[in-house]
Amino acid sequence: MADFSSERLSVLNAEYVRCIDNDAVEQWPDFFVERCLYVVNTADNYAQGMQAGVIYADSRAMLHDRVSALRDANIYEQHRYRHIVGTPLVLERSEEGAQAETPFLVVRIMRDGQTDVFASGRYVDRIVDEAGTLKFAERIAVCDSHNIDTLLAIPL
Repeated sequence: MADFSSERLSVLNAEYVRCIDNDAVEQWPDFFVERCLYVVNTADNYAQGMQAGVIYADSRAMLHDRVSALRDANIYEQHRYRHIVGTPLVLERSEEGAQAETPFLVVRIMRDGQTDVFASGRYVDRIVDEAGTLKFAERIAVCDSHNIDTLLAIPL
C-alpha cells in the first residue's frame, strides 16, 4: 500500500499552497490526476450535498483553462494569497488512495497592502499515488462562510 502518512500529505499541501501563493499557478493543475474534481463550495451547500459549488472543474484540462482565463481573459484587481494550512487528518486509507481533511485559512493581500482574511474552511480530499507521487483525485474547498467573495479568481 502507498504511503499516505500525515507527513507526506503535509508536504503535498505545503507544495500546493506554495505554488498558489508564489503566483506559479501554471503548475497548479499538475497537483491533480487527469480525471479529477476541484470544487469551491460553502459549508452549507456541502452539507446538503450540493456539489456544483462556486468553482467546479472535473478534469485537469478544466484547471488549465481556469489558469488561462486567470492570465489572459479575466479582469480583476491584482492581489495575492497567503495560505495557512493545518495538519491533514487521514480519515481512511485503502489500496485506491486516502481520504483526508485539512483546515485552511487564506489571507488576501491587495496591491495597496490591505490585508484581509479571505477564506477559512477545510479541504476535503481524495488523494492517490500516481507512480510514487501523491496527487489529488478530488479537492473540495469547503468554505466556512455562507458567502464567497466575488473576487475569487485565484484557486484556493
